[in-house]
Amino acid sequence: MKTVAILITTLVLASVLLQGCSTPQVNKPAEVHFKEGEQSFSNGKYEDAIASWKKVKEAYKSPELSTKAELNIADAYFLNKDYIEAAAGYEDFRKQHPKHPQADFALYRQGVSYFNQIHSTDTDQTPVKNAQTTFDSYLKLYPKGAQLAEVQEKHKECRDMQLQYELYIGRFYLKTDEYKAAIARFEESLKMFSDLARRDEVLFYLGKAYLEDGQKAKSRETFNRLISDFPGSQYFADAKKIVDSSLQEK
Repeated sequence: MKTVAILITTLVLASVLLQGCSTPQVNKPAEVHFKEGEQSFSNGKYEDAIASWKKVKEAYKSPELSTKAELNIADAYFLNKDYIEAAAGYEDFRKQHPKHPQADFALYRQGVSYFNQIHSTDTDQTPVKNAQTTFDSYLKLYPKGAQLAEVQEKHKECRDMQLQYELYIGRFYLKTDEYKAAIARFEESLKMFSDLARRDEVLFYLGKAYLEDGQKAKSRETFNRLISDFPGSQYFADAKKIVDSSLQEK
């Protein structure tokens, strides 16, 4: 028993001595975490950069440094192609700092983050709508913003994607003999996207939908409008053929 007691006492004393000699954990200053984040970012290690900058935010030491970290985190997500997280990060930054000198940049990047989530015409259109709404906001809030030209270009691309989606749905209705639904879709497209380049395509399918629905007068009028306004259209020959063969006035 004495041997066991001595052994236990020895172990306890050794444990105490080891604890006494160990180096206490020292928390790094927020500035150090920030610089580490910058180093990781410059090396393309975006996840490490995000981890360092999150520690800056959690430290609550410097509002200025925390603000920089917030925007940097969103940038790191963006460059790492984590566009969902990037969009959320930029949106949070703008809500927290609406008057910040880089609020316009954050809004622009938020829109591009949505834009980069767009895949194809026949998939979920939420990213297209989110991108267009964000670019709309940029054009209203920052009409002379540094990113204006690119925002205008991407805004137009979003509207063209929306038009392509409307055509996709309209053609589906036409194919499934839902002529009135197709007509409604094409007519609305002409109103909403009157400034875009696919008007000839909309007119062609609208003319076909009218014809299939038995509205020959409207079909003739629509095809003639296409022929008159778009002589170089790829739909010109087919439209003229339909008018000459099926829609001659009697």
